[in-house]
Amino acid sequence: MGKSYSNKIIAGVICCVLFTSCSLLQKNTGRPQTTASFEIKTDPYYQPKKKSFFENLLKQGTANKGLCNIYKKDDRFYFEIPDSLFEKDILVVNRIARAAAQVRPDHEYAGYGADQIGENVIQFYKGTNNKIFIKKIDYSGSRAADSSDNGMFRAVSNSNLSPIMAAFDIKGYGPDSSSVLVDMTDYINNDNELFFFSGQQKRLYSLGGLQNDKSYVQGVSSFPQNIEIKTVKTFSNGNSGMAQSMPYLTYELNTSMVLLPKIPMKARPVDERVGYFGRGYVDFDIPHPQGFNGTWLVTRWRLEPKEEDLEKYYRGELVEPKKPIVYYIDPATPKKWVPYLIQGVNAWQKAFEKAGFKNAIYALEAPLNDPEWSLEDSRHSAIVYKASWVQNASGPNVNDPRTGEILETHINWYHNITEILHDWYFIQASPSDTAARKMILSDSLMGKLITFVCSHEVGHTLGLAHNFASSATVPVDSLRSKNWVDSNGICPSIMDYARFNYVAQPEDCMTEQELIPRIGAYDEWAIDWGYRWLPPMKNAAAEKEYLNQWVIKKLEDSALLYAYSGSSCQAEDLGDDAVKAGKYGIKNLKQILPELLNWAKLPDENYDAASKMEDQLMYQYKRYLSHVSQSIGGRYLTPKTVEQKGNVVDYADRSKQKAAVNFLQEELFKTPGWLFNKQLYAATGGAGYMDVLNIQKDVLNEIMSPRIINRMIYLQALQPSKAYTPNQFFTDLETGIWSELTANKPVDLYRRNLQKAYVAQLLSLQDGIESAQGNSYAADLGMIDLLSVLKAHKAQLVKKIDSALATCKDEETKWHLADIAGRIKSSSATGSQNSTRPGSNNAFNQQSLQGAMRDEIPTLEQKMQAKQTNCWGRMDQEK
Repeated sequence: MGKSYSNKIIAGVICCVLFTSCSLLQKNTGRPQTTASFEIKTDPYYQPKKKSFFENLLKQGTANKGLCNIYKKDDRFYFEIPDSLFEKDILVVNRIARAAAQVRPDHEYAGYGADQIGENVIQFYKGTNNKIFIKKIDYSGSRAADSSDNGMFRAVSNSNLSPIMAAFDIKGYGPDSSSVLVDMTDYINNDNELFFFSGQQKRLYSLGGLQNDKSYVQGVSSFPQNIEIKTVKTFSNGNSGMAQSMPYLTYELNTSMVLLPKIPMKARPVDERVGYFGRGYVDFDIPHPQGFNGTWLVTRWRLEPKEEDLEKYYRGELVEPKKPIVYYIDPATPKKWVPYLIQGVNAWQKAFEKAGFKNAIYALEAPLNDPEWSLEDSRHSAIVYKASWVQNASGPNVNDPRTGEILETHINWYHNITEILHDWYFIQASPSDTAARKMILSDSLMGKLITFVCSHEVGHTLGLAHNFASSATVPVDSLRSKNWVDSNGICPSIMDYARFNYVAQPEDCMTEQELIPRIGAYDEWAIDWGYRWLPPMKNAAAEKEYLNQWVIKKLEDSALLYAYSGSSCQAEDLGDDAVKAGKYGIKNLKQILPELLNWAKLPDENYDAASKMEDQLMYQYKRYLSHVSQSIGGRYLTPKTVEQKGNVVDYADRSKQKAAVNFLQEELFKTPGWLFNKQLYAATGGAGYMDVLNIQKDVLNEIMSPRIINRMIYLQALQPSKAYTPNQFFTDLETGIWSELTANKPVDLYRRNLQKAYVAQLLSLQDGIESAQGNSYAADLGMIDLLSVLKAHKAQLVKKIDSALATCKDEETKWHLADIAGRIKSSSATGSQNSTRPGSNNAFNQQSLQGAMRDEIPTLEQKMQAKQTNCWGRMDQEK
């Protein structure tokens, strides 16, 4: 997409309000949107006091002018609040500036400098009895702006009164009575949830009571749009395990009070076909036959052309925005990584050019020796380097709850992410890249990996959610084509978890360029959709119709697919065929394993490095198996509007599911002897038989689940010619897992373990249904074919075992088969009483039963909540 695309789109496109957010601006009748923010008015009998205190303060105190003029006298802090600031929304963001030692909650993800610990919207307003109040505003609930006779403004106002959180006496008035003076010292010195740790964060950090004698205010600074408050707070240690050795916990905290924009950014409602995070609320203004609608607004930066450049922009020429998106690199970052982090940010410039902006986003090193620059200052976005063993990074943002406008971000960059990057690249790319065959990668190679992760996290801070469906749009064979990958990358979206090109084989001669992900076609489209500045159309309905047609047209390119759920939405995968990709991946693992003692070694060290990389190899092997398992009973969801062709819901056909079962038989159930390397085992202990058995058990539990089998039954009823029936599924499983019975061969140790695991899962399925008395979901499962199929296959298996026992000569095989036959017969005789028998997986619970019967399409609310849960975009490794 270039100028030619822009010229076609610009004239009619409007990428702002689809349907619900028109109430934000277009229905405004002069009153603000109701969140109960404006219902209490100034006391009409309110009379200014004498100005003597104020005048004396002006003469004797020190002043800092800004959003509020701040005066300090005798260690007291006075805020001069102008009348223009009353009843205006102020976003309060609380952060740790310097953290207490050895306090790292949330599995070491929290407790670092620049961590956010609270966020609130407040308003100052004048109350009665010469009081100034602080009120807390909640924009996540109900809203209404329409105050017409048919509007809901009054009704919503009556049911959403905002709480008063603090009250202050007026100490004086400005010279022209257009401002008031309040003493904020005690409020800042004490503890409160508005300015410091929220209650939830206190529990997370195990904080007890505030120690006033060990706490103080470092300073208060006022700027034109914000106020920065720096404090030192000491709390008693609520962690009984640590309290004896460390009775107190001290934090340096930073509180940012940011005036939200006077003119809210024009909001853009979420479109399910483009992956953005959102802010949700209930909008009572949206036209609806009956009831009301929930609304989600995408989170994005306010990116606008300059007034003098509008005509150029509309002609399709690239223009610079009024205010670019700027990230600063934490001065604590090791210097060798700074250029690569900058590259990770700047890589997004090309995507913003698709939306018509040049130089829209870039990174800078933080200024040195600048007293007015602070990492915690709400005016600055930053990549914050954290001295931590955590192998991760995350990209949160702070946004305007009224519209979703992103105001700033502090990307969390944990020091030890380099370890997980090394491990991933070693296991997935070392057959193709000789530079990966070592435990310490070169700074140049590690820098490229850092750039990749940085771009991913920056994407989150631009509002983009994960798009795990993106990698499934790429033909597997294309991943082996050097020319194709060089042109397109290994995945259309860097917001997927497509780590490195594990499909590529050594003979493909791939370079790092073709092995490492980069910003792709979907990312550029998502930025275009979210950030293109478009002139208003005649009404919201026209906007909605045009935007829908725009998205439909763009999605003719399958590389631009976004999906929120379904079997195609998998992390860590590559390609449109999990079986083919998995075979290539395992082929590469087979090349790595014999070389681990050579590649994974450190001078003058023991074999821990080799042992660790052996574990990583096992994790990767398990991922390939899991990717394929998703095809069995696979369900695919593609979000669409009614104007689009094709199904929203589709299922894997018989051939795809049979291919997946055959893959598992070949690569897992037929004992993977390649994993047992005697030389490696002698040095590390190696992958023993229990490691293989545990993987086999996990996969059996995954594919022999009531949810998967119920999908098979559903498709059998819906499309019999396409369906892979439960009977066919169990027959195919048994044919491979119990092949020794028909061949009259001894069963070796590994296969005996596998067969016991299979029977345990089979019995667990039956036990779970029959033992869940009174559970409506279990009753439903008992009424469909699932239980009948299980019982039939148990009976068939017993017949095969009894027949094999009659001619079996291997003693251990006879013991094994007799044991298995006894377990199955016992379960048939005693029924659900055996639900706790040894060897049963006990995989059933109410949640799994409910999931088996309710396989519905998630609502928009559920989809957005799932996104928000992972809104930090952690790069967690899934093991």
